[in-house]
Amino acid sequence: MTKVTCLNPIAKVGLERFGAGYQLDAPLEEAQLALVRSADMHAMTAPAGLLAVARAGAGVNNIPLDALAKQGTVVFNTPGANANGVKELVLAGMLLAARDVVGGVEWVRANQADPDIAKDTEKAKKQFAGGEILGKRLGIIGLGHIGVKVANAALALGMEVWAYTLPEGNGTIPGLAQEVHLLDGPEEIYESCDYITLHLPLNDATRQMINGAVFAKMKPGTVLLNFSRDKLVDDEALAQAMEQGIVRRYVSDFPNPAVVHLPGALVIPHLGASTEESEDNCACMAVDQLKAFLEEGTLRNAVNYPDCTLGAKTAGPRLCVLGENLEEEQLLAPWKVLARAAAQKGERCCLLADLETEPTPQQLEQLAAQPGVLRVRLI
Repeated sequence: MTKVTCLNPIAKVGLERFGAGYQLDAPLEEAQLALVRSADMHAMTAPAGLLAVARAGAGVNNIPLDALAKQGTVVFNTPGANANGVKELVLAGMLLAARDVVGGVEWVRANQADPDIAKDTEKAKKQFAGGEILGKRLGIIGLGHIGVKVANAALALGMEVWAYTLPEGNGTIPGLAQEVHLLDGPEEIYESCDYITLHLPLNDATRQMINGAVFAKMKPGTVLLNFSRDKLVDDEALAQAMEQGIVRRYVSDFPNPAVVHLPGALVIPHLGASTEESEDNCACMAVDQLKAFLEEGTLRNAVNYPDCTLGAKTAGPRLCVLGENLEEEQLLAPWKVLARAAAQKGERCCLLADLETEPTPQQLEQLAAQPGVLRVRLI
């Protein structure tokens, strides 16, 4: 029986995909597989027997990737599973920033007891007037699953779309409409776009990338949308830019003490992926990836190890070896190999091999003791 722990509530439709042979209520210290959404795993102690973690979502900054990799624990995420839910909220954020709908709704609620509210509305509504997004220029920084969907949807709404993707995203961008203007850098976005939306991972290269120097390049009245991670933006510089009128609206999905009080900030309580459809999609994808890894050794959408697959499991024994800078031929020398697959990502490696005969426990112990080997499984 494979023990599974859920560190956050996970959609039932996903958990049902485990089927027989899986215990779904195990504590973390006994688990072989873990499912997580927002729980902070940096504050937890992962057991040595934990084979894999699946994040039901794209961001993995709440997971200690390197520490888990060093003990041979694979981390998966679910890129694209919640992309449509986030895309729709980004579009809503642009519309709410264009017109003071929120302020208007609050005015109506505050005046709900007024018997002349219909007449008074005609006098009050001018203070909530705004503009339209039709014909405005939208700049997108980051063209992953969400960025591409936002770009295509904005085109359909009549916006002019300019986009820049990080260097590792260069090349063909699947699904991106040809009408999107692709740029070699973000400078033209900063300087000329009416709306700028961020769709980037948070790492050392992107942390506070939207800072005072960047705000100084923006034209007055820019709307900045952040549905990726709040730390992409320098909060102190943002406050200054809003006070100076450079940023008219900041729409963020990440409440924090530095931004929630800013006039002109529209802060949403992290609802980007909070739709039934997104939660179901993420749960199903995460569970499928854990099962494929456990039952076949397949690594798909791995974050701290390379993706690797040898296809469907055959009747014979299959080795799954995880480690750093592995010597493939040396490791497999004791056996006749029927099929193999290997992949490397930085120093991290995965080696899968279908063998003619099953290794003995002593051979597996010897294999696990080889330099660079972090985990050995016989499937």
